[in-house]
Amino acid sequence: MTAEATPAPITHRRVLKIAIPILLANVTVPLLGVVDTAVVGQIPDAAPIAAVGVGAIILSAIYWVFGFLRMGTTGLTSQAAGRGEDGEVVALLTRALLIGLAGGLLFIVLQPLLFMGAFAVSPASAEVEGMAQQYMQIRIWSAPAAIASYGISGWLIAQERTRAVLLIQLVTNGLNVSLDLLFVLSFGLGVAGVAWATFIAEWAGFAVGLWACREAFQTAVWRDWPRVFDAARLKRMAVVNTDILIRSLLLQGIFVSFLLFGGRFGNVTLAANQVLLQFIHIAGYALDGFAFAAEALVGQAYGARVVRDVRQASWLTTLWALGFGVAMALCFWLFGPMTIDVISKAPEVQLEARRYLPWAIAAPVLIVGFTQMDGIFIGATRSADMRNMMAVAFVIYVVAVWMLVPSMANHGLWLAMHISFVARAVTLGVRYPALERSVRG
Repeated sequence: MTAEATPAPITHRRVLKIAIPILLANVTVPLLGVVDTAVVGQIPDAAPIAAVGVGAIILSAIYWVFGFLRMGTTGLTSQAAGRGEDGEVVALLTRALLIGLAGGLLFIVLQPLLFMGAFAVSPASAEVEGMAQQYMQIRIWSAPAAIASYGISGWLIAQERTRAVLLIQLVTNGLNVSLDLLFVLSFGLGVAGVAWATFIAEWAGFAVGLWACREAFQTAVWRDWPRVFDAARLKRMAVVNTDILIRSLLLQGIFVSFLLFGGRFGNVTLAANQVLLQFIHIAGYALDGFAFAAEALVGQAYGARVVRDVRQASWLTTLWALGFGVAMALCFWLFGPMTIDVISKAPEVQLEARRYLPWAIAAPVLIVGFTQMDGIFIGATRSADMRNMMAVAFVIYVVAVWMLVPSMANHGLWLAMHISFVARAVTLGVRYPALERSVRG
């Protein structure tokens, strides 16, 4: 696309062409969590399930400190593409890879402190903590691959190359599931087997990602170091990524505290919450397909300074997301109990998860608003708004936990999380008119 080219019209077909491969790719991510949980769930004990849940969510929180890398790369790359700046598009890939690999190495070096801090606030039993520690000590060595892959995915999404993202996820998660079954069920490696499967799969996925970007590496532009390290562009990237980092830390604070607060109600409730979080992860990752479509389309329209296309991209992607959210809620209502029984074989965990299943059923509809607003604001790189409104939503969540958990126990914890979903959507919605005004200059 050149700077003078007429932008392609934003249609239902174009939205779905971007969203469907991402939807399919993202669904494999929480499905992997389901398989991890189900594989260790074949052991008739709640502790291994809780350990994988605690270990996975702590590592996810650590990795998603660098979640800004995918989001920031998507927003900046899509806008560069909208302006017709091909050299900057390639330079953004190099910057993302350097940041991702360096961040992963930093986590490896700091792992003792990170794990110590995580367990200092964890109320889990000694048995669960020991298993979770073993799991994380293995998986942390694939942090460079996992984090750098965020940048690759963001770069590909910005250019509407979502089939390549689907391929990366299929290879990564397909290999992970296969190795899960081999290491745990055949070799009897238990929680360690789940960790080794993920370690191998994440490095394999990174290799596939580099292959998908091979055209960028066939020219000298990717190593144009004066452009890559241009001070003004680095500053812009740093500002956007810092805002998104703060937003991501607050968001992860909600999810980590949710799981850890659940541990105060015992291993069975903790395991049940982990089972039901798989439902929410499935819904969130699936609906992210339409949020990612918003990122790419809004970003390109924003870079081209076309307000009409910004509004059209926002509306069409949200319309499709809402339809899918309702459909997923219906599926959870119909098949939720059966899915719980597949994931966990411990009878006490099955019964406990059924008690709280209605919260998982409601989630797909409630999360549409904030996932779409996130996508729209990422595409426009309105990162300060994302940071500020996430801070407001976090405070609302903390107040809700303080008010509801003492009287409603685990039900109050679930209600507080759902309140945070709505707060994130409403606060960003209030800022949307300012986003449109900024398109004009």
